[in-house]
Amino acid sequence: MNLSLFLATVLIWGTTWIAIAFQLGPVPVLVAVFHRFALAAVLMLPALMLLRRLTPVPLRQHRFILLQGICLFSLNFICFYNATRFIPSGLVSVIFSLATIYNAVNARLIFGERVKPRALLATALGAAGLICLFAPELTGHEVNAEALKGIGLAALGTLFFSLGNMVSRRNSAAGIPPLTANAWGMGYGALILLAIITATGTPLMAPEGGRYLWALIYLSVVGSIIGFTTYLMLVQRIGTGRAAYATVCFPVIALMASARWEGFIWTPLAVAGLALTLAGNAVMFLPQRQR
Repeated sequence: MNLSLFLATVLIWGTTWIAIAFQLGPVPVLVAVFHRFALAAVLMLPALMLLRRLTPVPLRQHRFILLQGICLFSLNFICFYNATRFIPSGLVSVIFSLATIYNAVNARLIFGERVKPRALLATALGAAGLICLFAPELTGHEVNAEALKGIGLAALGTLFFSLGNMVSRRNSAAGIPPLTANAWGMGYGALILLAIITATGTPLMAPEGGRYLWALIYLSVVGSIIGFTTYLMLVQRIGTGRAAYATVCFPVIALMASARWEGFIWTPLAVAGLALTLAGNAVMFLPQRQR
């Protein structure tokens, strides 16, 4: 059972990145992200109510769930979707996999946890890996400005995601179950996105084309609802540390999909960069003897 949950999480989260690329097109990014989380919330909240899994939350705690929605289900994905306009989705996933390093730094700043030496080693390995992966865009006579935009947006989105992890940690400590927090958080995220769409005058376009609709359904149902559920079930069964191994594996799936549909090329330097980045993640998670 544990292996099935783990493989499902890796496969789902590894393929959501190419689905994001498929969702891009004539529909504005703000609207695409809104469609994703509005559909997820509309499906998840009633389902949890019917199953009696939607735990009542005191009104004063909803402000922190709102903050979780801002970080995990709106602003971070605005960054990720826009980053995918400039660099392959598989490379966005590699940058996102460094969220573990962000988490170590933010846990120090917010909760006062000591940054362990392995976090510094992981940071060095991750940075070296990204340099290898993006070497063609960062070297030469002209630096690729679009690649820099993509890297910056992916890094900013990962920062929002990490801050959302800190809020989620706080909410769990306050007794709010992750499923309940995520369901309400997706709803709040959709409302935040709708407010931004209204404030910016972005046209609220209806989904167009079969590929967009399939990508939307996959991201909402499989990526957001099922993916988070399998991950949370895995956390419940084997703990957060071992469950987080999934983030070490899914960039491989994402880059394979990117090579198939976006033309990403597996050069020796790219392979070395991916290996270094994954090694940085492994350093963060594996017990000392295994490291």
